[in-house]
Amino acid sequence: MVKIIARYFVLLLFLAASGVAMYYLVKINQAVYQPLTMPDSSRTLLVAQGETLTSVVHKLAEEGVIKNPEWLLLFAKIQKQTSIRAGEYELESGLTGETLLQRLASGRVLQYQITFIEGSTLSENMKILAGHKKLINDLENISDERYQEIFGFLPSQAEGWFFPDTYTYVSGMKVSDLLRQAHNRMRTVIDEEWQKRPAGLPYANPHEALVMASIVEKETGAPSERKEIAGVFVRRLRTGMKLQTDPTVIYGLGESFTGDLKRSHLKEYSPWNTYVIDGLPPTPIAWPSRAAINAALNPDNGKSLFFVAKGDGTHVFSETLAQHNNAVQEFQIRRKANYRSAPPVDKEASESVEAEEAGVSPQP
Repeated sequence: MVKIIARYFVLLLFLAASGVAMYYLVKINQAVYQPLTMPDSSRTLLVAQGETLTSVVHKLAEEGVIKNPEWLLLFAKIQKQTSIRAGEYELESGLTGETLLQRLASGRVLQYQITFIEGSTLSENMKILAGHKKLINDLENISDERYQEIFGFLPSQAEGWFFPDTYTYVSGMKVSDLLRQAHNRMRTVIDEEWQKRPAGLPYANPHEALVMASIVEKETGAPSERKEIAGVFVRRLRTGMKLQTDPTVIYGLGESFTGDLKRSHLKEYSPWNTYVIDGLPPTPIAWPSRAAINAALNPDNGKSLFFVAKGDGTHVFSETLAQHNNAVQEFQIRRKANYRSAPPVDKEASESVEAEEAGVSPQP
């Protein structure tokens, strides 16, 4: 009899253990391997810096996405998958608890892109950045001292020192971090091009080359003309002529420029008005491309000192003022209705207006 009772007791223990094991298996299966309850086909999850797996799982449980949070957390501890990375994640329909843990651990966050166009300005690009709500604008109302700590220069010296390109960012990234990438990229490009420059160029340092590159960028969108335009301005610097380039005047006018460049504008003093000042302006007037930087450091060896827009996006180059005035007469004063100073492709928004359009011919 004792043996029979013992056998029944063992059987009961076995059944009890089996029941508990089955219970555990069911719960873990529901928490780990069953699809999460998604109210929509997909949604995003933002994990803040310093947030833990426990807080994320309980937050999703409160929203009804996870049904058995404690069991999922137990599974994560057993599997040693409790580390997570901050960022924005996409939770799509069919996602399981196990896949969620793997995704949070991998840091496979959503990424976004922003493009800075060649020839655009800092002020234009700061407006673009302000429109990207996933970014934290830590540069808004920042002091000059703090700005200099971040970038190594003051806001008044920042123009042109960020490389125009497409950059990737994640939700919660700082604007300063993204711009630091663009600045480091520009530093790399200008340093590489500067090292390959020929001897005898009228630039004291890479900054002056960058200023010239920005002028070349704004003067033409035709790739074949960049080095020729750079050659005109380099020869003017060497001979002591004023550069007399309209984009610098427009840049100096800032927000007051309405799109109509007048003779009176060419006479107004600003540090960027190259009809008034000698040599280069104090800063770049735009964010130049690598091609424009290369052109500024490898100008054509010609004799032309003047150029005028033809109206099809390209220019006529002249060696003498007389030749130039004839070109102005032909292409500016008698221009056709379909005249344009910028090419039909490559330049999305060039504000460059030729001085000759206002009836002014550059003088030596």
